[in-house]
Amino acid sequence: MNIPLHVAIIMDGNGRWASIQEKKRIYGHYIGSLVIDKIASKAKKLGVKYLTLYAFSTENWKRPKSEVNFLMSLLAIQIRKKINFMMRENIKFNYLGDIAKLPQKQQEAILESKEKTKNNHELTLNLAINYGSYMEILQACKKMCAEYYSTKSIVNEPNEQLFEHYLYTKGMPNVDLLIRTGGEKRISNFLLWQIAYAEIIFLDKYWPEFNEDDFEDCTKEFGERKRRFGGIDD
Repeated sequence: MNIPLHVAIIMDGNGRWASIQEKKRIYGHYIGSLVIDKIASKAKKLGVKYLTLYAFSTENWKRPKSEVNFLMSLLAIQIRKKINFMMRENIKFNYLGDIAKLPQKQQEAILESKEKTKNNHELTLNLAINYGSYMEILQACKKMCAEYYSTKSIVNEPNEQLFEHYLYTKGMPNVDLLIRTGGEKRISNFLLWQIAYAEIIFLDKYWPEFNEDDFEDCTKEFGERKRRFGGIDD
C-alpha cells in the first residue's frame, strides 16, 4: 500500500463531542488528548514518518479564558506524561509555532520533551502549538530578508526550496495527507504552504471518537488516489 510519508491532522470536535455526552467542553479536550498516543503508535506501525497535529492555534486565544487556562494546563501535563510513551515507541517529539508566548511551565514541558526524545527516529510527532500559517509564512519572509541584508548570502531570486528553509517544517517533506475530524470542511490557517498538493479527507467523526482503524482507512483511501501534481496520467 502507498503510505503517506507526512500526515497532518486537524483534531476538531472535542467540545461538541463533550456537549453530546452532556459534559463540559474541557472533558472533550481531555479525552481528545488521550487519542494522540493510539494514533501516533498506529502511524508508526504503518510506516508514516511525520505526524503533525494541530493542538492550539494563534486564534484559539480568543476562546473563554477558563477554557484556554485548562488547555494550557492539559498541554503541560500530557506532554510530560507522553515522554515515556515516546521513548518506548521510538518517537521524536517536535513543536511548530511560537511557544515564547506560552506560560513558562508549558514552554519547559515542550522543550524537555523535545530534548529527551531527540535521538528517536521511527516517527516525528509535530505538535502545532500557538501555530498559525499566516504567522509562519510572514516570519519566514522576515527571516529570509533579514539574513540577506545582513550577510548578502542569499541569491537575488529565492526559490521554493530556499524559502522552505525558513519554515517551522525545515528539513521535513511537505504534507501528503491532511485529515480533519469533526465535520467541518475548512483548513483553518493550518500548514497552508505545506499542504499545497496534499490529499484531504474530511470526517464527520469527532476527534475523541477517532481511532486506529479510522486512521488506517484514511491511509488506504490516500493510497487509492492518483496524485498528479498538476500533470496528467501517463
